[in-house]
Amino acid sequence: MEQSFRENDMILLRYKFLVFYDINPKYDAVRINQIYNQAHWTLLNEEVDCTEEEMLMFAALQFQIQLQSNLPQPDLSPSGTQETDDIDAALNDLQMSLEGHTFGRRPGDITSIPELQDYLRFMKPKKYTMKSFKTYWFVFRDTTICMYKNRDSANSAPLWNANLKGCEVNPDVHISGKKYGIKIMLPSPEGMNEVWLRCENEQQYVKWMAACKLASKGKTMADSTYDAEVSSLSAFMSMQTPSPALAIHSSQADIQPELFVARRFLKKFKSQRMAQRILEAHANVSELSLYDAKMSYIRAWQALPEFGVTYFTVNFRGSRKEELIGIAYNRLVRVNTSNGNVLKTWRFNTMKAWNVNWETKHVIINFEEEDVVFYCTSADCKVIHEFIGGYIFCSMRSKDSSQTLNEEMFHKLTGGCA
Repeated sequence: MEQSFRENDMILLRYKFLVFYDINPKYDAVRINQIYNQAHWTLLNEEVDCTEEEMLMFAALQFQIQLQSNLPQPDLSPSGTQETDDIDAALNDLQMSLEGHTFGRRPGDITSIPELQDYLRFMKPKKYTMKSFKTYWFVFRDTTICMYKNRDSANSAPLWNANLKGCEVNPDVHISGKKYGIKIMLPSPEGMNEVWLRCENEQQYVKWMAACKLASKGKTMADSTYDAEVSSLSAFMSMQTPSPALAIHSSQADIQPELFVARRFLKKFKSQRMAQRILEAHANVSELSLYDAKMSYIRAWQALPEFGVTYFTVNFRGSRKEELIGIAYNRLVRVNTSNGNVLKTWRFNTMKAWNVNWETKHVIINFEEEDVVFYCTSADCKVIHEFIGGYIFCSMRSKDSSQTLNEEMFHKLTGGCA
């Protein structure tokens, strides 16, 4: 017996560190299925929040996965042909890296820095004050966004500007209502300052949202991932767009909505109507293979604002009030327990060191901007240490580094000793 498990017990496993490195359909079919099921149950149990449109998209993908599971699938196991494909893919990657990324540059001009310029609507919400959106001219360059009264005044001092590195960027989208918004939480000494941007259409939204998300990580539009981010957002939006025709008639489908959507959405519609809406959403994903449907589900899950955040109640140094702290794969967040709003974000890439005082059970984290010290009341401080160390270890893995798993380093980072 180990950890209270006995022979013939059923064990339910889930991933602790939600960073999925180098997923390959040829070798990782089991891992992909495990990740898909974990994503499915976190959404169904409302551990991760999503909008109604997003929930219908997830339900449609789940239905497509069920349909494809009953059909023969292409053999993705390693073979001579597949190995040749791998070599061709590796050569293409090498060619791209040698040629460089050319998005946003004029042919032959390697000095041009990509930027976005357009009219957007802007609002800075304030407590107890009703304000409306106003239209301004915006320029996004590097990781900084600047706002001007109009296009002609773009050469003068901006009315407002902000460096988005280290900020929180969340979508505020309702496709059927043609609402394409971006919520930006900017770090400040007092906490997080919130600003809202509103785009005119989906095409404008995906470009600006991709730029904001990269800037929050300290990357610019010159980064090779910008195009992929735009494409990913476009695909995510298209899967949520209502389709005019059904791929499968309701008489041919047996859908139990309680197995597809979270409970709170079932309260809004009767089962028959919810099943019909799932079929309408399914028309957008009816051509996906089993692998593509599972990967689309996983990627959409990863794109949700609350994805991968594990919460703990803590007492910060100098305060007796219990507060909420969240640990994600790339950041630490301080959350308002009354409304769930993020009060402060600290990115791991600005972390200088962290350690635990094992006597007082205090976690001490040194960031570039400040030191954070707290005592965890909902778990042992070792758990916090494991999460931070585990995610730091995951961030060290990449295609450019060695593929060998350094177990000694992992145990050193998560356990505090070599």
